[in-house]
Amino acid sequence: MDMDSGTGDGSGPSATDGHDWPTTDVELLKRAWRNEKGAPEILKYEVDLIRRVTELTAYVQETVDELMENGVDPLNVSLMEMDLERTLFLVKSYLRIRLQKIEKYMFQIQRSADLWNRLSRKEQNFAKRCAEDMEKHLEQSVLSKLPDRYKSHLRQSITSEEDDMAKHFMMIVEHNGCENGEGEPIDLEANELYGIRYRSIKPLVESGQMDLV
Repeated sequence: MDMDSGTGDGSGPSATDGHDWPTTDVELLKRAWRNEKGAPEILKYEVDLIRRVTELTAYVQETVDELMENGVDPLNVSLMEMDLERTLFLVKSYLRIRLQKIEKYMFQIQRSADLWNRLSRKEQNFAKRCAEDMEKHLEQSVLSKLPDRYKSHLRQSITSEEDDMAKHFMMIVEHNGCENGEGEPIDLEANELYGIRYRSIKPLVESGQMDLV
Protein backbone atom coordinates (compact mmCIF):
# COMPACT_ATOMS: atom_id res chain seq x y z
CA MET A 1 0.00 0.00 0.00
CA ASP A 2 1.40 3.37 -0.97
CA MET A 3 -0.72 5.74 1.08
CA ASP A 4 0.60 7.24 4.32
CA SER A 5 0.49 10.34 6.43
CA GLY A 6 4.23 10.75 6.52
CA THR A 7 6.80 10.07 9.18
CA GLY A 8 5.44 12.20 11.99
CA ASP A 9 7.32 15.40 11.06
CA GLY A 10 4.13 17.24 10.13
CA SER A 11 4.70 16.96 6.40
CA GLY A 12 2.01 15.39 4.26
CA PRO A 13 1.49 14.47 0.63
CA SER A 14 0.67 17.12 -1.92
CA ALA A 15 -1.58 16.86 -4.95
CA THR A 16 1.48 16.46 -7.15
CA ASP A 17 2.78 13.45 -5.26
CA GLY A 18 0.52 11.01 -7.10
CA HIS A 19 0.13 7.78 -5.17
CA ASP A 20 3.79 7.14 -4.32
CA TRP A 21 3.90 8.17 -0.68
CA PRO A 22 5.90 6.85 2.32
CA THR A 23 4.36 3.86 4.07
CA THR A 24 5.20 4.47 7.73
CA ASP A 25 1.70 4.98 9.13
CA VAL A 26 0.09 2.45 6.80
CA GLU A 27 2.57 -0.20 7.92
CA LEU A 28 1.90 0.74 11.55
CA LEU A 29 -1.82 0.42 10.85
CA LYS A 30 -1.31 -3.03 9.34
CA ARG A 31 0.69 -4.06 12.39
CA ALA A 32 -1.93 -2.72 14.81
CA TRP A 33 -4.63 -4.57 12.84
CA ARG A 34 -2.71 -7.87 12.88
CA ASN A 35 -1.94 -7.62 16.59
CA GLU A 36 -5.51 -6.71 17.50
CA LYS A 37 -6.86 -9.53 15.37
CA GLY A 38 -4.46 -12.08 16.85
CA ALA A 39 -4.54 -11.08 20.53
CA PRO A 40 -7.15 -12.80 22.72
CA GLU A 41 -7.53 -9.61 24.80
CA ILE A 42 -8.17 -6.04 23.71
CA LEU A 43 -4.99 -4.04 23.18
CA LYS A 44 -4.35 -0.35 23.76
CA TYR A 45 -6.23 1.85 21.32
CA GLU A 46 -3.84 3.43 18.81
CA VAL A 47 -5.28 6.91 19.22
CA ASP A 48 -2.51 8.93 17.54
CA LEU A 49 -2.13 6.50 14.66
CA ILE A 50 -5.86 6.35 13.93
CA ARG A 51 -6.08 10.14 14.12
CA ARG A 52 -3.25 10.58 11.62
CA VAL A 53 -4.63 7.98 9.23
CA THR A 54 -8.15 9.42 9.47
CA GLU A 55 -6.84 12.90 8.67
CA LEU A 56 -4.89 11.46 5.75
CA THR A 57 -7.84 9.65 4.23
CA ALA A 58 -9.91 12.84 4.36
CA TYR A 59 -7.07 14.74 2.67
CA VAL A 60 -6.63 12.09 0.00
CA GLN A 61 -10.36 12.04 -0.75
CA GLU A 62 -10.27 15.80 -1.31
CA THR A 63 -7.19 15.42 -3.51
CA VAL A 64 -8.84 12.69 -5.59
CA ASP A 65 -11.92 14.86 -6.11
CA GLU A 66 -9.76 17.79 -7.23
CA LEU A 67 -7.72 15.65 -9.62
CA MET A 68 -10.87 14.23 -11.19
CA GLU A 69 -12.25 17.74 -11.70
CA ASN A 70 -8.96 18.85 -13.29
CA GLY A 71 -8.93 15.94 -15.73
CA VAL A 72 -5.76 14.28 -14.39
CA ASP A 73 -4.83 10.86 -15.81
CA PRO A 74 -7.71 8.53 -14.75
CA LEU A 75 -5.28 5.66 -14.11
CA ASN A 76 -3.32 7.69 -11.59
CA VAL A 77 -6.52 8.78 -9.86
CA SER A 78 -7.77 5.19 -9.83
CA LEU A 79 -4.58 4.01 -8.11
CA MET A 80 -5.00 6.68 -5.45
CA GLU A 81 -8.60 5.59 -4.90
CA MET A 82 -7.52 1.97 -4.50
CA ASP A 83 -4.95 2.96 -1.86
CA LEU A 84 -7.60 5.02 -0.10
CA GLU A 85 -10.12 2.17 -0.08
CA ARG A 86 -7.57 -0.32 1.27
CA THR A 87 -6.60 2.04 4.06
CA LEU A 88 -10.22 2.73 4.98
CA PHE A 89 -10.88 -1.02 5.03
CA LEU A 90 -8.01 -1.54 7.50
CA VAL A 91 -9.25 1.24 9.78
CA LYS A 92 -12.83 -0.08 9.77
CA SER A 93 -11.67 -3.66 10.31
CA TYR A 94 -9.40 -2.62 13.20
CA LEU A 95 -12.25 -0.77 14.91
CA ARG A 96 -14.73 -3.60 14.21
CA ILE A 97 -12.43 -6.19 15.80
CA ARG A 98 -12.15 -4.05 18.92
CA LEU A 99 -15.92 -3.62 19.17
CA GLN A 100 -16.39 -7.38 18.85
CA LYS A 101 -13.97 -7.93 21.74
CA ILE A 102 -15.78 -5.34 23.84
CA GLU A 103 -19.09 -7.09 23.21
CA LYS A 104 -17.59 -10.46 24.16
CA TYR A 105 -15.64 -9.34 27.25
CA MET A 106 -17.67 -6.31 28.35
CA PHE A 107 -17.94 -7.32 32.00
CA GLN A 108 -14.31 -8.35 32.32
CA ILE A 109 -13.19 -5.08 30.72
CA GLN A 110 -15.34 -3.07 33.12
CA ARG A 111 -13.86 -4.88 36.12
CA SER A 112 -10.25 -4.25 35.06
CA ALA A 113 -8.85 -0.71 35.21
CA ASP A 114 -6.00 -1.78 32.93
CA LEU A 115 -8.33 -3.08 30.22
CA TRP A 116 -10.73 -0.19 30.63
CA ASN A 117 -7.98 2.36 30.08
CA ARG A 118 -7.06 0.69 26.78
CA LEU A 119 -10.36 1.81 25.26
CA SER A 120 -11.03 5.08 23.53
CA ARG A 121 -13.70 7.30 25.05
CA LYS A 122 -16.21 6.24 22.40
CA GLU A 123 -15.37 2.58 23.07
CA GLN A 124 -15.91 3.11 26.80
CA ASN A 125 -19.35 4.54 26.09
CA PHE A 126 -20.07 1.58 23.81
CA ALA A 127 -18.95 -0.85 26.53
CA LYS A 128 -21.23 0.80 29.08
CA ARG A 129 -24.23 0.57 26.76
CA CYS A 130 -23.47 -3.07 25.96
CA ALA A 131 -23.16 -3.95 29.64
CA GLU A 132 -26.39 -2.17 30.53
CA ASP A 133 -28.28 -3.92 27.73
CA MET A 134 -26.84 -7.30 28.70
CA GLU A 135 -27.68 -6.77 32.38
CA LYS A 136 -31.30 -6.02 31.47
CA HIS A 137 -31.47 -9.03 29.17
CA LEU A 138 -29.97 -11.39 31.76
CA GLU A 139 -32.22 -10.05 34.49
CA GLN A 140 -35.37 -10.47 32.44
CA SER A 141 -34.58 -13.81 30.85
CA VAL A 142 -32.40 -15.72 33.31
CA LEU A 143 -31.21 -14.15 36.56
CA SER A 144 -34.64 -13.41 37.98
CA LYS A 145 -35.35 -17.16 37.94
CA LEU A 146 -32.12 -18.19 39.72
CA PRO A 147 -31.34 -18.42 43.46
CA ASP A 148 -30.14 -15.15 45.00
CA ARG A 149 -26.47 -16.17 45.12
CA TYR A 150 -26.41 -16.60 41.32
CA LYS A 151 -28.24 -13.40 40.39
CA SER A 152 -25.13 -11.30 39.75
CA HIS A 153 -24.43 -10.70 36.05
CA LEU A 154 -20.73 -10.50 36.91
CA ARG A 155 -20.83 -14.02 38.31
CA GLN A 156 -22.37 -15.28 35.09
CA SER A 157 -19.76 -13.61 32.88
CA ILE A 158 -16.69 -15.32 34.30
CA THR A 159 -17.33 -18.84 33.06
CA SER A 160 -15.28 -19.10 29.87
CA GLU A 161 -13.07 -16.00 29.94
CA GLU A 162 -9.94 -17.72 31.18
CA ASP A 163 -10.16 -20.39 28.49
CA ASP A 164 -10.78 -17.81 25.78
CA MET A 165 -7.91 -15.64 26.92
CA ALA A 166 -5.33 -18.45 27.04
CA LYS A 167 -5.12 -19.59 23.43
CA HIS A 168 -1.91 -20.22 21.50
CA PHE A 169 -0.88 -17.94 18.67
CA MET A 170 1.80 -17.84 16.00
CA MET A 171 4.30 -15.06 16.54
CA ILE A 172 6.80 -13.27 14.38
CA VAL A 173 9.78 -12.16 16.44
CA GLU A 174 11.44 -8.89 15.53
CA HIS A 175 14.28 -8.83 18.03
CA ASN A 176 16.51 -11.35 19.76
CA GLY A 177 17.25 -11.35 23.48
CA CYS A 178 13.62 -11.29 24.60
CA GLU A 179 12.27 -12.02 28.07
CA ASN A 180 8.82 -13.28 28.98
CA GLY A 181 6.46 -11.73 31.49
CA GLU A 182 8.35 -13.35 34.38
CA GLY A 183 11.70 -11.92 33.34
CA GLU A 184 12.95 -15.25 32.00
CA PRO A 185 14.91 -15.21 28.71
CA ILE A 186 13.26 -16.61 25.59
CA ASP A 187 15.63 -18.01 22.99
CA LEU A 188 13.93 -17.06 19.73
CA GLU A 189 15.29 -16.12 16.33
CA ALA A 190 14.26 -12.89 14.65
CA ASN A 191 11.72 -13.08 11.80
CA GLU A 192 10.71 -16.66 12.63
CA LEU A 193 7.22 -17.95 13.41
CA TYR A 194 6.44 -19.60 16.75
CA GLY A 195 3.39 -20.99 18.50
CA ILE A 196 3.50 -19.59 22.04
CA ARG A 197 0.97 -19.10 24.82
CA TYR A 198 -0.15 -15.49 24.61
CA ARG A 199 0.12 -14.74 28.32
CA SER A 200 3.81 -15.64 28.40
CA ILE A 201 4.78 -13.13 25.70
CA LYS A 202 2.12 -10.46 26.26
CA PRO A 203 4.69 -7.81 27.38
CA LEU A 204 6.69 -8.43 24.20
CA VAL A 205 3.66 -7.77 22.03
CA GLU A 206 2.88 -4.58 23.95
CA SER A 207 6.48 -3.36 23.62
CA GLY A 208 6.59 -4.10 19.90
CA GLN A 209 9.22 -6.85 20.13
CA MET A 210 6.77 -9.40 18.75
CA ASP A 211 4.01 -9.25 16.17
CA LEU A 212 0.96 -11.48 16.06
CA VAL A 213 0.21 -13.10 12.72
